[in-house]
Amino acid sequence: MSSAVDSALDKALKGPGFERRIARRNLKDRLSRYGVTFGGIGVIFSVLLIMFFLVYVVLPLFVPASVHKQGSFAIPGQVADKSLYYGVDEYQSSAVRFTESGKMIGFNMENGQIAFEDMLPIEGHKITAFTIVNEIQNEIAFGLDDGRLLIAKYGYKVTYPNDKRTITPNITFPYGEEPMEIADGEITHLAMRDGESEMKIAYQASGSNELHVKLFSKTESMLSDTITLEEDSSGSVASDIQAKWLLLDGSGRNLYAVDEQGKTGYFNLSDPESPELQQTLSLMKGDEKPTVVRFLLGDYSLMVGTDHGQVYQWFPVRNANNVFELTYIRSFDTGSSAIKSIAIEKNRKGFAITDAAGQFQLFHSTAERHLNTQQVSDKALGLTILAPRANGAIVETSDGQLVHYEIDNEHPDVSFSSLWGKVWYEGYEEPSFTWQSSSASADFEPKFSLTPLTFGTIKAALYSMLFAVPIAILAAIYTAFFMDKSTRQWVKPSVELIEALPTVILGFLAGLWLAPYMESHLPGFFAIFIVVPFGIILFGYGWTKVPKVIRQKIPVGRRAVLMIPVVIFLGWFALQLSTPLENALFGGDMRHWLTYSAGIDFDQRNAMVIGFAMGFALIPTIFSVAEDAIYNVPSYLVNGSLALGASGWQTMVGVVLPTASPGIFSAIMLGFGRGVGETMIVLMASGNTPLMSVNLFEGMRTLSANLAVEMAEAEVASSHYRVLFLAGLVLFIFTFVFNTLAEVVRQRMRRKYGSL
Repeated sequence: MSSAVDSALDKALKGPGFERRIARRNLKDRLSRYGVTFGGIGVIFSVLLIMFFLVYVVLPLFVPASVHKQGSFAIPGQVADKSLYYGVDEYQSSAVRFTESGKMIGFNMENGQIAFEDMLPIEGHKITAFTIVNEIQNEIAFGLDDGRLLIAKYGYKVTYPNDKRTITPNITFPYGEEPMEIADGEITHLAMRDGESEMKIAYQASGSNELHVKLFSKTESMLSDTITLEEDSSGSVASDIQAKWLLLDGSGRNLYAVDEQGKTGYFNLSDPESPELQQTLSLMKGDEKPTVVRFLLGDYSLMVGTDHGQVYQWFPVRNANNVFELTYIRSFDTGSSAIKSIAIEKNRKGFAITDAAGQFQLFHSTAERHLNTQQVSDKALGLTILAPRANGAIVETSDGQLVHYEIDNEHPDVSFSSLWGKVWYEGYEEPSFTWQSSSASADFEPKFSLTPLTFGTIKAALYSMLFAVPIAILAAIYTAFFMDKSTRQWVKPSVELIEALPTVILGFLAGLWLAPYMESHLPGFFAIFIVVPFGIILFGYGWTKVPKVIRQKIPVGRRAVLMIPVVIFLGWFALQLSTPLENALFGGDMRHWLTYSAGIDFDQRNAMVIGFAMGFALIPTIFSVAEDAIYNVPSYLVNGSLALGASGWQTMVGVVLPTASPGIFSAIMLGFGRGVGETMIVLMASGNTPLMSVNLFEGMRTLSANLAVEMAEAEVASSHYRVLFLAGLVLFIFTFVFNTLAEVVRQRMRRKYGSL
């Protein structure tokens, strides 16, 4: 080395300039290291923060109810006068008590001070029957010993004396203060339903074994607010059941007569003039006896309390012969003491009970949750009632006290069993996994099963992967290994460019064009899977018969371009076969054949449409990662294999694919992850039906699509709102766990094949 070169090297590697360069380089290295570290920690922190927020929103769903005693006072009025019913205003500041003697007592719930005391206009007659007509509308009815009926409605009048809100109970009689005559003798049992245009009354008179039914039409006066009743029809049916409870459901079609042993007659009142006994059964098990029977919210389910501390739920279910039968649904164990009273919530399927051991307990029927237990007294309790918002209750004790409780019970309708297990909902023929979060009915039973949504998420991802993975992986193998470099430079960016297409556009095209087109050309789409592969094989065979001089004019790495018009032609030809195939094999209508001959339900927007549309969106992701993994296999491995005499395919199968397998596996996992989280394509092209079916011709609803559909309509902090966040948390955990397992598998594959 010359002295000039030595001098230049010394000058470059020594001195202040060199030290400054080294200092700048070290600074850049530290900044890069700290930046990468900070960025990685920031990503992890952000993910954990998202998860923490989801858990924070979801956690209140599983917090048990809390019950706090607000106070107690002597029962307003005479304790010996049995209470028939209590009404409480929504602010829990005042209440009204109806007694067996006909008294109406309004009182303050803070101290029990009586606000007013009056008698029902029963003209000295005795109340012999009582029924709740409509608990939500605060309507009740009294049967009298002279065969007459009085209908009352309680409400609350709000005034502001001295700028202070004062609520006073107010009793009205919507059909007049004069009781109406319906029976010839003393009414012993009474049940009725008051609709918008008609009223149906069922009753039993003293000394008679017949149940009478009367239907009244309602006419509202144009000059006043009075409503007159006109009897339209009446009928009766003999019953051998000595009824202790008589209940008429919300539809007015089902009448239940229950005796003191639990024997029940189920009567059909669809034709009031000809009531018929539909079923006779016992509601009890073993030697149990019923102590209280009443309807749950909606007046469909019977809640039966027993002397053994059980509460049974029954409701009508349509059997295989299309006939309704009263069916046992579920039970609630409250202990071993007899049930004394059942109170229902007015806006949910919850209820409260009191028992002979002095306990007050809260339950929810659909979720099968026992929410809280309070020991009110050492002695048996009496009547209980829940506040209209279910945020409070009053409980009678046997020593003449009325105890007021405040209840915090925001989300009783959610439990692990209702989210993930089969639930027997009212009106359903059997237990099912169902998502139906809202309804126009006030007595709606929310159905928050996440199982069909999770199933739909996996179903959509799997069908799309069945379409995308073979195409993407095989295309990646050919592009990376067999295609020449210049052609690859055009093909790879072109495929990756597809990923830039907005999924909302793909969903729009799939829902409005592909779905109806596929429905009208269904045999043609199935023919594609036969015609295209065989057509490609035939074309390849034909290509081998082309003179060698012609074949050699097209480089081996570019010959795949020749297949593009061939594949397009074969696809078009398969679709043209649709009508001939349909006429020959399916009687001219494949959809009709699938539905009525094969018994396979068909929806226009189905999983097959999702498979094509979402699979098309996943191909670029899988192709790009897999192609890079195959292309980056070290050339010395490939050359060594070829040098040892292996063919191109042997090299691909024995060397390239094992070496690239971790990258190919990552590509598949990335595609699956995107398929699980995809929203717009599924939202617009799947029909959004939360079904539990693997049927290729039925749709689905995914977790992500459900969030997009319902989050905007959900009431903030409601059970529906929090369950939607729970769906997001499930999707988050599912993706996290699946990606973690995929990474573990990928690392093991990398260690196994990394030594090649």
